[in-house]
Amino acid sequence: MSHQPDTDHYLALFLNDTPLMDVRAPVEFDKGAFPCSENLPLLDDLQREVIGTRYKDAGQDAAIALGNELATAEIRDARLASWRTFVDAHPDGVLYCFRGGLRSKVTQQWLAEAGFTMPFVEGGYKAMRRFLIDSIDQIAATTKFQVVGGFTGTGKTPLLAELENSIDLEGIANHKGSSFGKQIGGQPTQINFENSLGVRMLKLREVAHPYMVVEDESRAVGRCGLPLSLLEAMAIAPVVVIEAGLEERIERLQREYVDEMLVAYQCHWGDDEGYLKFCAYLLDAIEGIRRRLGGERYQKLRGSLETALQSRQLESVAGVYRDAIAQVLDQYYDPMYRYQLDQKKERICFRGRYAEVVDYLRG
Repeated sequence: MSHQPDTDHYLALFLNDTPLMDVRAPVEFDKGAFPCSENLPLLDDLQREVIGTRYKDAGQDAAIALGNELATAEIRDARLASWRTFVDAHPDGVLYCFRGGLRSKVTQQWLAEAGFTMPFVEGGYKAMRRFLIDSIDQIAATTKFQVVGGFTGTGKTPLLAELENSIDLEGIANHKGSSFGKQIGGQPTQINFENSLGVRMLKLREVAHPYMVVEDESRAVGRCGLPLSLLEAMAIAPVVVIEAGLEERIERLQREYVDEMLVAYQCHWGDDEGYLKFCAYLLDAIEGIRRRLGGERYQKLRGSLETALQSRQLESVAGVYRDAIAQVLDQYYDPMYRYQLDQKKERICFRGRYAEVVDYLRG
């Protein structure tokens, strides 16, 4: 393989979805990494801790000596095998450690001795992370946004999927932003959420749309907090409102949160285990709106839902769900969102049905 120079061209790495080999320890990777990255560590968590302590106590040379001592032939062969597999699969790949220092150079050296070349990212994870955070702030400050609003169930998320210039914050956060919003796989860490958001914003900036479209969100989607710079940009952006009748909204919510969710759970875990996890998801969601329903109404709805779930009567499950959602929409979500929209009335630039809003935003 021909030699590729080490790189600090962070923008190109993210725009091109360059495969990234993360040689940091698993504990570091789990806290935060980048899209298109795979963790193939030089040091495991314990080795990293021991060598780090030696570095602090006795300096770099002593740390390198200990690293060489710990790198038995068996460990070295195992590391090289995984790295070579990555290189074979991704000849355009790039490796990185935390700061683009010793671990990157050792990995690169071991690969070279085995006949493979792979560039590393100068500045490492720390520099790439800083680049993404700065990019979010810079793009948020210099880009026009359109905010899509509307009552719960009007189809804001599907609408975003139809637009090339949208940022699906709920998709990136893997959460639909309500008590019923938990998704299979759980949410990314805050760092991973921000990293994925930064990459999406960079890609949209390159396409040079007149504006970016986002859904009207609060400070957090589930447990993922929106960057302050983006929140500030959204707070002054024009608002486009999707309008839909109550029955249409309930039908959409039933389809998304019962019918499609059951299919997703069973596809992921199989019929029986998937159904049990689907039951737990719905019961947890009902628990999440307990206070909004009130004690007596909650007990009645939960009892009806448990009975329907036990008998696998999906039509009954959907019926109970419809009752719960209709009540919560009427008593909590709709009044809350009506108030929020009223606070933004000066910024509302268009109202219309789903298709009309799509046409407006594409125009």
